[in-house]
Amino acid sequence: MPEEKKKRTITEIRDSKHSGEKMVYSSVPDYTSARWAEMAGVDVCVVGDSLAMVSHGHSSTIPATMDMMVMHAQAVRRGAPNTFSLGCMPYQSYNTVDRALVNATRFMQEAGCDAVKPQGGKSQAHILKALVDAGIPTASHIGLTPHTIAMFGGFKIQGRTAEGAFKILEDALAIQDSGCFMLEFEAVPGPIAKVISGQVEIPTIGIGAGPGTDGQILLSYDLLGVFTDFKPKFTKRYANLTEIAVKGLRQYVEEVKSGSFPDDEHSYGVNEDELEKFMAMVARRKQI
Repeated sequence: MPEEKKKRTITEIRDSKHSGEKMVYSSVPDYTSARWAEMAGVDVCVVGDSLAMVSHGHSSTIPATMDMMVMHAQAVRRGAPNTFSLGCMPYQSYNTVDRALVNATRFMQEAGCDAVKPQGGKSQAHILKALVDAGIPTASHIGLTPHTIAMFGGFKIQGRTAEGAFKILEDALAIQDSGCFMLEFEAVPGPIAKVISGQVEIPTIGIGAGPGTDGQILLSYDLLGVFTDFKPKFTKRYANLTEIAVKGLRQYVEEVKSGSFPDDEHSYGVNEDELEKFMAMVARRKQI
């Protein structure tokens, strides 16, 4: 019997900053992708509101709701019971302290998450601190924050100017001071993310932020080639499951159309005597 995977702890994640162990995060939206992640040894399964796009077909993360996120987080927990689970708080689910506490509690109680992750730095520090003070393990997300893309004018790299980079540093320090155990950079120039990561005591993970962070995160549907509507620059494709899936489905269509599927190998048989009795019953019924 293979040894059961041991779930990573908050302490281990925090200590990775100084141990030098690169933590591997993957955003997984469902039971099957969570199972794959656990089998592969991913450290943290992130239930990201990107699932509004990859699982529900929306053009942004904004339509994700708490009910949607909790349902997916429950599926991820069932698929990866021995992997640390981080629930991403969707748009406007943490716009007040009271609302943030209620919704973060749903992630912890209803979905069995191990921690939550809103978005924002200095402007959200009071929300982050309230969550931490309530005993809810909390992380945050800075740089390109998808919940505020309208203010950025779309998906644009952040921190390309000295002033912009310094603002991200201030956000990172505010996240640290609020008591968060980790922070995420998205779409930040690699050299900037590396410098800021060196200025904080909590571990950093990056997505489109270069190799200088303490860990990395990618969407499983991106890196496996499941979601193919577009491919971000920072995504490396490790597989192309869509190509494999379409090839398999195309063959299925052809075999059904031609009558070659199902064959005897993929059908259930019946005892010949019972078949004869049944056919006799059918014949008598027709005579009535």
